[in-house]
Amino acid sequence: MTPGELRAFCLELNGTAEEFPFTPEHSVFKVCGKMFALSALEEQPLTVSLKCEPDLAVQLRAEHPAIVPGYHLNKRHWNTVTLDGSLPDRMVREMIEDSYDLVVAGLPKAERLRLDRP
Repeated sequence: MTPGELRAFCLELNGTAEEFPFTPEHSVFKVCGKMFALSALEEQPLTVSLKCEPDLAVQLRAEHPAIVPGYHLNKRHWNTVTLDGSLPDRMVREMIEDSYDLVVAGLPKAERLRLDRP
């Protein structure tokens, strides 16, 4: 997955926006003001930090060397994924969607309904 593909996929998700609250180099993808993905799109290797259910996060880290505890994030709930080609793009897209869904699930009902996600 290229930086452009990563950005485009994140922005395709309903109600998302790209912001730069930390530095101009760090893209933060948010839904209703809550972060679900963080990436320095110009860095090599390309990485993205994603929210994950804690038990699944541990399992993914054990199975895939490209997945490590979230860098500068709550390591229980966040993974940092290196997009070096070792993981299928489909798996990366599913992890992004899962991160988005976890964040949406924590939103107030009114915001979830605006996103068509009860």
